[in-house]
Amino acid sequence: MKTERAKIDNPLSDLISDDIYELLHGLDIITDKLIRDYQIREKFKQLRSQNIPPREAINIIVKEQKCLQYDTVRKIAYEDPAEKNKNKQNLYT
Repeated sequence: MKTERAKIDNPLSDLISDDIYELLHGLDIITDKLIRDYQIREKFKQLRSQNIPPREAINIIVKEQKCLQYDTVRKIAYEDPAEKNKNKQNLYT
């Protein structure tokens, strides 16, 4: 008898397949915070590409992400995840 897996919502479907997302999320490699931060960075890029000033773009995101303050959204929007991971790896070498 074939069992059907529950379909999960893949917010990173533009980057990875549903199966890979499910595996990585199940192993806590991809966390809700990482997904939120990615979505904030993408939204910021989208707003900036529409010639919206940075301060206004961040304010728009703050209104959407009611639990986050302006400075937190600003930090996430300008954060480079690749650089952050590089710094983290240097701690272990």
